[in-house]
Amino acid sequence: MLKLRIVSPEKVVYNGEVESLKVPGMVGEFEILDNHAPIISTLVNGTVVYTTKDGSQSLPVKGGFVEVKKNEVSLCVEV
Repeated sequence: MLKLRIVSPEKVVYNGEVESLKVPGMVGEFEILDNHAPIISTLVNGTVVYTTKDGSQSLPVKGGFVEVKKNEVSLCVEV
């Protein structure tokens, strides 16, 4: 499982565990799974989709950044 924290300038949007995550990167959408290589990437206008034990959730974003390290994913987004 991945630990995901999504923050916007207004509030913490999500903080919990997820099975997978898809984000809109500069060169296209990419998926983040367990044991993903460390990465920092810019996000563009699109939709963040994350899968929990209870199902999939989506969040439209206008842009932001994603950082992945040691199964911890941090998203700073504008919604």
